Amino acid sequence: MRRLIPILGITFVDIIGFSMLLPMLPYFVTHFGAKPVVVGILFATFSLCQLLSAPLWGNLSDRIGRKFVLVTSQIGATIGWTMLAFSPTILWVFVARIIEGVSGGNIGITQAYVADLVAPKERSRAFALISATFGAGMVFGPVIGGVLFLRYGFKAPFLTAAGLQLLTLVLTLAFVPESRRHEDREHLGIREVLDAFRRPGLAFVLAQKLALSLGLYGWYAVIALYLQRQLSFTLARTDFFFAIFALASVVMNTAAVGGVSKRTGDRRMANLGLATLAASFLLLPFVHDVAVLAGVLILFSFGSALAQNGITAQISNAVHDREQGTVLSVGSSLDSLSGIVAPPISTGLLGAAGPAFAGVESSFFALAALVMGLFAAYRKPKSHSTP
Repeated sequence: MRRLIPILGITFVDIIGFSMLLPMLPYFVTHFGAKPVVVGILFATFSLCQLLSAPLWGNLSDRIGRKFVLVTSQIGATIGWTMLAFSPTILWVFVARIIEGVSGGNIGITQAYVADLVAPKERSRAFALISATFGAGMVFGPVIGGVLFLRYGFKAPFLTAAGLQLLTLVLTLAFVPESRRHEDREHLGIREVLDAFRRPGLAFVLAQKLALSLGLYGWYAVIALYLQRQLSFTLARTDFFFAIFALASVVMNTAAVGGVSKRTGDRRMANLGLATLAASFLLLPFVHDVAVLAGVLILFSFGSALAQNGITAQISNAVHDREQGTVLSVGSSLDSLSGIVAPPISTGLLGAAGPAFAGVESSFFALAALVMGLFAAYRKPKSHSTP
């Protein structure tokens, strides 16, 4: 696992900047006088760009290596976040997110980079370390973003995030080695991207991944507005909540995933996570104080850690090592598809029916993913790490 330290360090710095923006964007959009549904449309626009670009970037990384694609993503994010700092209109905000989305795809590439260096039986634990690194970055990002916003307004956190992204670019060029040897690189094309959806076992777990992502991305898009309307949170309190939320994610990914995976296998671990995740969404209408919110937060963090890493490990272990970039980026593109479909639904439900309905879409898809996982477990009860 020592070989993962450089890429995990780069990811940590990257996520500090990203997490400064995530809870702030809904407030930034409504700052222009836009309705809540525009927040969902903005998330959807970014995700559409990543849906189209991520599999192509992943396929390219299988052919020429991971490092070039990571650098390209970092350049696009630096440009996009700098544009946000100087956005005079909501249209400018959309253009900035489009630039970042088209150049994106770094999540799938980071997962593929890790898969290059780790044996299949250790991948769920390794993917959990990526998730924990994401969470650790998000502990600091919202707090830093909240402090900067309170003192200097929106421009300061956006420029700070752009500066951090520029730092990751320099660190990647200097310290991250290429994970794929020249002789291991494949001349894979768009056909391999499409073939991922035609392999029976892989297609099934990708469908489960899509259902999970639809639930998660609906919640990610609406969470800041939910906290504002359900518990009267301000932007500063929302930022601090995101930091606590991220800390819980770090704990669950580092303390829970490895042990549960060894005891149950990746598929059963994913099913346990999906059941817990669905329960957390179903409890959202009953959150009326911070104490209940904390309980829901623990359930969500535990369920999300088990479900996401269990399903990602199944996807990775279903294909040859030479296809990791392509297939994991296909999985990442399903996140992007979910980011197109889910946010307008969840934010629209909140705007039309109130915060009690903010988790309806997410609970439906979490339960759908659970049903699929239980069917797979029943069909192949002795298989743990393959679909």
